[in-house]
Amino acid sequence: MVSRLFSVLSVISLVSAAVIVPGATWTDTTGTPIQGHGAGFLKVGSTYYWFGEDKVLNSILFHSITCYTSTDLETWTRQNDALTPISGTMISTSNVVERPKEYVMWFHSDTSNYGAAMVGVATASTPCGPYTYQGSWKPLGADSRDEGIFLDGTAYLLYASDNNQNFKISMLDSNYLNVTEENNPYISSGATLEAPGIVKRNSIYYLIASHTSGWDPNPNKVFTATSLAGPWSAQVDIAPEATNTYYSQNAYDMLLGTSGIYMGDRWNVGLLGSSTYIWFPLSWSTGLPTIVQADVWTLNLEAGTYTVATGTSYEAEKGTLGGSAVIMSNSAYSGGEAVGFLGNGGTLTFNNVEGIGEAQWVALYYANGDSTWRNTTLSVNGAPNVVVQQPSSGGGHVIQSVPVKVNLKSGANTLVFASGETSFAGDLDRIIVYTTS
Repeated sequence: MVSRLFSVLSVISLVSAAVIVPGATWTDTTGTPIQGHGAGFLKVGSTYYWFGEDKVLNSILFHSITCYTSTDLETWTRQNDALTPISGTMISTSNVVERPKEYVMWFHSDTSNYGAAMVGVATASTPCGPYTYQGSWKPLGADSRDEGIFLDGTAYLLYASDNNQNFKISMLDSNYLNVTEENNPYISSGATLEAPGIVKRNSIYYLIASHTSGWDPNPNKVFTATSLAGPWSAQVDIAPEATNTYYSQNAYDMLLGTSGIYMGDRWNVGLLGSSTYIWFPLSWSTGLPTIVQADVWTLNLEAGTYTVATGTSYEAEKGTLGGSAVIMSNSAYSGGEAVGFLGNGGTLTFNNVEGIGEAQWVALYYANGDSTWRNTTLSVNGAPNVVVQQPSSGGGHVIQSVPVKVNLKSGANTLVFASGETSFAGDLDRIIVYTTS
């Protein structure tokens, strides 16, 4: 029996502050990496439910839709899978099931070559299910690929249609099981939008979506309207354009008091199961939602607020260079300088890095102008190297950050980067050491 449609439009009071580290490998209560890609969220009582794609097999093909629960958005427990493959249907292990949403679960249902372009629906009487598959079809006979659901008294399907050229918003019936009519034909002709999410704040609708660039990130945009029927505004960036939304793609957007949370995926196409999650605060300080870049931040669900952690910064050019490492100059770098040609014999050593005697987050600010990922190594006080992945930053002078958690002793520590790295790492601008954990 259908009980309700999933929509998270407000955050209910809780007592503890959650620590969020975008880009880190997040684990559940068993220590296993969370498989919740292309996420949808539901709140029932004091419990949040996170539904996502299980990519543990590193494949685009359907393995399962997972269900995790939490009361603080930080500590997640994996429950039974919400949806699993059924042979001979559009949700077999040869098909694609992406971006799950709901109690009445809507998802992108497709063949392995993305040629079917359908929606799929499954239902359950409890949030984690298991869900009963109801079928897959083209809404109103048109394509549907990346999709989302928005509830505003009436429920709406948000979807990329017409071979991803037009983005549509269509009304659902009262049971949330089918599409009844298009609320508007498209946001704009040829918009090429996907990965949609809508929040409503102060009677204004904000649509956040990416453009279409496969698994590679692009600058995600925001559109505004006073009615879902439009007219919709021209697109505006939600982050500096050159960062490609800090190498992420929108999955879901949630209000937090007068602010919000951007919840995205950092897809690693070569190893989909290791893709991480990029959650950032959303601020309306300029009148439009913009991402607040934060290496480490806390959210207070009781107050509906967030706090960006501060740390101690160490400039790369102040460290000790070894081998082929060289200092590079450009106005994009902090202090105007960075260290390049790390790896393949080039190293960088930071001495006297202050620690507090426990595991701490260290953010590496780097530039990687390649279209592919690089990596570097980090050794603390002579310990074995830790490998740190460095996605493309979007350009040789575009700076991104990635986190790594290491054990620092109380007092002075020695950090060595790129020792034993046989390929070239990203150019290192600086590191920031945090005590919030």
